Amino acid sequence: MCGFVGFINNTDDRAANLDTIKAMADRIAHRGPDMDDYYVDGSVSLGFRRLSIIDLEGGSQPIYNEDGTKVLVFNGEIYNFAELREELIEKGHIFKTKTDSEVILHGYEEYGPDFAKRLRGMFAFCIWDTKEKKLFAARDIFGIKPLFYYDDGESLLFASEIKAFLANPYFKKELNRDRIPEYLCFEYIPSEQTLFKNVYKLDPGSCLEWQAGSMKKYRYFDLKYHINDERTLGQWEEIIEETFKGSTAAHSIADVEVGCFLSSGVDSSYVVREMSRHNKVKTFSVGFEEEKYSELKYAEEFAKTVGVDFFTKKISADEYFDVIPKVQYYMDEPLPNPSAIALYFLARLASEQVKVVLSGEGADELFGGYYYYQDPLELEKYQKLPLALRRAAAAVAKKMPVGMHGRRFLIRGAQTIDKYYIRNNYNFTAGERPGILSPDIPAADPSTFTKPYFDRCAGLDDVTRMQYVDINTWLVQDILVKADRMSMAHSLELRVPFLDREMLDVAVSIPTRYRVTKELTKVALRGAAGRELPEKTAKMKKMGFPVPLNDWLRQDKYYSMVKEKFEGEVAAMFFNKEAIMRLLDDHRAGAAHNMKRIWTVYCFILWYEDYFVNN
Repeated sequence: MCGFVGFINNTDDRAANLDTIKAMADRIAHRGPDMDDYYVDGSVSLGFRRLSIIDLEGGSQPIYNEDGTKVLVFNGEIYNFAELREELIEKGHIFKTKTDSEVILHGYEEYGPDFAKRLRGMFAFCIWDTKEKKLFAARDIFGIKPLFYYDDGESLLFASEIKAFLANPYFKKELNRDRIPEYLCFEYIPSEQTLFKNVYKLDPGSCLEWQAGSMKKYRYFDLKYHINDERTLGQWEEIIEETFKGSTAAHSIADVEVGCFLSSGVDSSYVVREMSRHNKVKTFSVGFEEEKYSELKYAEEFAKTVGVDFFTKKISADEYFDVIPKVQYYMDEPLPNPSAIALYFLARLASEQVKVVLSGEGADELFGGYYYYQDPLELEKYQKLPLALRRAAAAVAKKMPVGMHGRRFLIRGAQTIDKYYIRNNYNFTAGERPGILSPDIPAADPSTFTKPYFDRCAGLDDVTRMQYVDINTWLVQDILVKADRMSMAHSLELRVPFLDREMLDVAVSIPTRYRVTKELTKVALRGAAGRELPEKTAKMKKMGFPVPLNDWLRQDKYYSMVKEKFEGEVAAMFFNKEAIMRLLDDHRAGAAHNMKRIWTVYCFILWYEDYFVNN
């Protein structure tokens, strides 16, 4: 695990290029505090920061093939590297280390770009071919590990985190102002673009090739459902159980101690239970001083039941608000998911004991864990009514207060799925954003960003289509971003055994009725977990990392902190100050539940101050 940086040289001044690449790597030293190393030639500069997990003595990067004509920098873990290594040795490749990184290099040397298809793990890597002066990069199929690049037509920079670009003199830091409306809706940018102009994300399951100033990108993997209706629920539970055992075993490979995050939910509990079969496991959980928002008592009860070590921390409101600017800095782009701050403290707690943790991310998206996946089932009968009648009811519902019972049902029931399902916990709608934003910022219809994904899975039922969209958007741009950045902020490697190629093969085969019913989510997964977990844990309703922000924003101290920013100079540059203050005041008075909207604006302001005012 590490972070890497690189750029195509604009000058052959190797001393200057070495200074630049070192400065870039220093910006992401938190990703790899154990060591650093560099490669600089007349064409390219590469840098590496290492967090030692496998082959502690021999895992230095950049790493070279036998004749030094290919150079690799790599971030992640390859879980099938041992068998791939044996195959490559049989083909005559000579290995100098026992690392998974060297397997990628020799695999590319033997098979070319197609080798990416065979990798089981989380990864982003770049290979420089010194003979052909060609750069090849690839990212894992889920997007667990990040890869950014800056391309303004003159310079090409690439890195594990955007902040590394700040240390490169060829980087022109500009706000991608036109993307702010999407951020307000999604709480992330739902495309390959970012809030930095000319900075892009390489999509999951994609490759990038650059040579002589020309770039091409293409997908080596695309998610496809192939439903198998011939198996019973019990058979699917057995398949999930066996596959998950294999995945957790693979994700446990390390030359250092591996711990686990633990909440009250079925996903992390299932991970802990599997890990505890063969190891003495340390588990970590955080909660809040406000007991009604804390999962700690449930997590502690489970930890005692399975006999694992349990470490906890209660987060105070002051601690929470104090680290928000730091969290937004580590994120690179503003990410106003309130659970990200809790995850920051959780990662810090774990990093005091271990270097690697396993977590339960991805189970909800793959196996149908969100309550809103039940919407199509609940809307099925209602949507048989005439469209005109449903649209009339929706028009009335839109005038109801947000949060009023039945409002959401009536509005969604009058739309096709690609219109009503934009993302979970939809923030500002298309109609709301013009009143919030400065009038000079254009706003596109948010459904234009998700509709291509709906089109790609046309013909599947609506529940499956929602999952497909979430896997390609919400999971990549939100869940995995905060997991990577908050863990790496504390030099902690986070692994996600549900997001495994073999687990995915199972998930995309399970019939919808074994994923979601009107009464239950994650049907088959809960059944599999229930064979190993207490019934109370297996059936635990999803809590989603609850945070007391609703309450805190009504307290004078924290209301005043947000108000100061809402009335400041940065807010005036982008927002209608009266409108955002009305959100804050209405929330404080209890007349509306505007926490998510308030937090989306507040986090953007703090992020902008850090990246564009203070730096």
